[in-house]
Amino acid sequence: MNSGNVDNALASVIRLFEESRNDQNAILMKRYMKNKFEFLGIKAPERREIMRPLMKEAKKFPREQMVEFVKKLWDLSEREYQYFALDYLEKNIKVLVEEDIQFLEYLIKTKSWWDTVDILASKCVGYHFTKYPNLITDYGVRWAVSENMWLRRTAILFQLKYKEKTDKELLFQIIEKNAHDDGFFIQKGIGWALREYSKTNKEEVAAFINSHPLSNLSRREGQKYL
Repeated sequence: MNSGNVDNALASVIRLFEESRNDQNAILMKRYMKNKFEFLGIKAPERREIMRPLMKEAKKFPREQMVEFVKKLWDLSEREYQYFALDYLEKNIKVLVEEDIQFLEYLIKTKSWWDTVDILASKCVGYHFTKYPNLITDYGVRWAVSENMWLRRTAILFQLKYKEKTDKELLFQIIEKNAHDDGFFIQKGIGWALREYSKTNKEEVAAFINSHPLSNLSRREGQKYL
């Protein structure tokens, strides 16, 4: 498939989403997201219903066109297009190759907020690092000390679904490097990562929390299931 196919698919997405625009919902959704982004006002259940035939067609794209399609969705103003891109990417994440970590990094750093970054971290990057574990050192460890807060949050959260496969030494190391940051999204992310891992390894998480200076927010979140 060539770029024309991508453009046709994009035009179909825009047309169907515009037909479902709800200005009243859009105001409320924009307010909920702190006025960071514009919205069409399409709630998740309706959006996913609209997406179903579009997703089926776009699934036929080879890798290069898949990446192009996601980037073009990411460039659009309304947030629902990024949500479509994330759902599409998650369903096709196995198609990505090792070098596409740069593409994932671009998405994390562009139009960044928790609603996109958390999915990219826990589902997309998390899977990509299991497929290409050598990237953890090249990217995950580097992200942990990045000036970009969202890359650091991604480093904290990418093992969120790993359960017993979690590299606890790496997780704790990344948390230690970020525990001094008093930013809400970093401290909340630390607590979330600890809470999730505590479902698998209560003793190690409890010992870590008790032996490290963590913020009240991180500590409270991390201890929730202890």
